Amino acid sequence: MKLLVTGGAGFVGARLAREILKKGELNGQKVTELHIADLFPAPADLLADPRVKGHAGPMLEQGTLFASGFDGVFHLASAVSGECEQDFDLGMRSNLDSTRLLLEGLRKAGNVPRLVFASSVAVFGPDPSNPMPERVADHTLPSPQTSYGTHKLMLEYLIADFTRKGFIDGRSARLMTVTVRPGKPNGAASSFFSGIIREPLAGVESICPVDENVSHPVSSPGNTIKGLITVFEASREAMQGRLALNLPGLNVTVKEMLQALEDVAGPEVRQRVKFVRNEQIANIVANWAKGGTAERAAALGLKPDTSFKDIVQQYIDDCKQPYYPATALDGLKK
Repeated sequence: MKLLVTGGAGFVGARLAREILKKGELNGQKVTELHIADLFPAPADLLADPRVKGHAGPMLEQGTLFASGFDGVFHLASAVSGECEQDFDLGMRSNLDSTRLLLEGLRKAGNVPRLVFASSVAVFGPDPSNPMPERVADHTLPSPQTSYGTHKLMLEYLIADFTRKGFIDGRSARLMTVTVRPGKPNGAASSFFSGIIREPLAGVESICPVDENVSHPVSSPGNTIKGLITVFEASREAMQGRLALNLPGLNVTVKEMLQALEDVAGPEVRQRVKFVRNEQIANIVANWAKGGTAERAAALGLKPDTSFKDIVQQYIDDCKQPYYPATALDGLKK
């Protein structure tokens, strides 16, 4: 099986690639080639695997690769929410134009690969004509309030139509906000959901730009990867249709997240989080889903994380891996 992971040099993409290589097969087929396409080179541990081939550079320059013929594709590459709000053209190129190029390449190859698209809970939002429920479901009508969410929704429908036409076997999975991510904050408006856990554990002060009562569905990296692989391996009948499904999320408030941090790591770590409201981020987050459900994913056997304490502990355990920053847990030593 020849696979492609776009965005495979990023945190979620690299973790997905590692899990696929560890499994060694998908849908009972042996993974013989895993191609990683991203703006930046893939991590060294992935490139050291003889099954991996790295392709660094803009997605819009990868057309020949996309048309080379793949059995399966995980499409994660994307400009994130904050970037898309600040630079409209960047978002259009990175999200819409690049995905169109990918889909046309797969269509040209002609072998109908299975494709999983990493969509987002950001497709949901409030509109006077379409009030958003407290918990968004698979059947909730999307009305995104950001360019990023709009891009994701447009691509959900494009992938569904390419599937209807028989060019690909596409399925779109709406990711809940993935936390805790390692490394430095990125341009996503949701970055603070990781920052208020990651930075205190590293011994660094973190700023929370929203009120402690803000509620949002989140998912651990491990559970997110499990969801993506399960969606890839599911039959078309089990998917219950071509339209996007929600992946499971744990519905929590910022206050509950910080309490979990304190329960796991202690009050001194918790006290490194300070509240300084950022109106731009707060306004974006105010238009996001406060919670979610995932009935179709549940039918595939997927469940949300048990508790946010488990998510914090998963991050602490992950930090022992050699590809995590050496200083990631310095805050626990003070």
